[in-house]
Amino acid sequence: MHATRVAIAPDAPAPSELPRVPATISYAALRRHGASRRRISVAVASGSLVRVRRGTYVDGSAPPEFLAAARHGGRVDCLSLLSALKVFVAVNHVLHVQMDRGSTRVPPRTDRVIRHWRSTAAASDALAAPLIEALAQACRCQPPRAAIATLDSAWYRGLVDEAGIAEVFRMLPQRFLVLRPLLDPRAESGIETLMRLLLRAHGWQVDVQVQIRGVGRVDLVVDGWLIIECDSEQFHGGWKESRRDRRRDLQAARQGYVTLRPIAEDILHRPDEVIGAIRDVVAHRTALLGAHQVATGRRRRAASSR
Repeated sequence: MHATRVAIAPDAPAPSELPRVPATISYAALRRHGASRRRISVAVASGSLVRVRRGTYVDGSAPPEFLAAARHGGRVDCLSLLSALKVFVAVNHVLHVQMDRGSTRVPPRTDRVIRHWRSTAAASDALAAPLIEALAQACRCQPPRAAIATLDSAWYRGLVDEAGIAEVFRMLPQRFLVLRPLLDPRAESGIETLMRLLLRAHGWQVDVQVQIRGVGRVDLVVDGWLIIECDSEQFHGGWKESRRDRRRDLQAARQGYVTLRPIAEDILHRPDEVIGAIRDVVAHRTALLGAHQVATGRRRRAASSR
């Protein structure tokens, strides 16, 4: 995280005297930087400075999860940090905190906080674990498909590159290496990754981010003819987007494609129903093609017998 300026109301009109500080700062450091006891007290009372632990302070503008992690004596980590960075995680209802081994004065356990006790490359005053460490921890805390979706998301967003992905896997036990070939940085959303993995697990050929003439780029194409667009409310929330999508679907249909648009919550929470619907679509198409071939054969035989 970047250093931030502590918003302490000055004793005198000289804001330039206020230090640029790391994510946390000790009482002693504040005093060394020239903040009087009164200024510190006023800043705490106004909320511009938060006392998170004995002798430890954080800028009051820090997000709540960072303040909570600091109160636990740790750093925002794993799914919580990735969510804050807009990286896809499947489900996260608790705060994940990286804790240094040997930490003292730790608050009592709570169901709302998951503590990850490990050594870290983070500075002692950092409010967040390093991204690579958070990604590796997220792989441990999620099912395999969700872990792949998280890594795809971070890679697509440019937060890591191929070397960073390699570093993530170096931090994980060897059993996680089976996930590496399944990653694809072209996936534009974690939901798309989950859909891709589900389709391939059921034996379908899946092409990713396919450019179709007159249509544009589509999320997934199954077996060369079935377009799967993975819609979410975030990107498909208005009539303008819906109108554009319907026109794209019409152009795709003119070229023989069928388009399905399963919604994100169904892919996440009702994957069997989504896969069942796709299986039925494929089965109906196969039956129709078979019936067409039979009818065509009959017409040819009838014509040849005349």
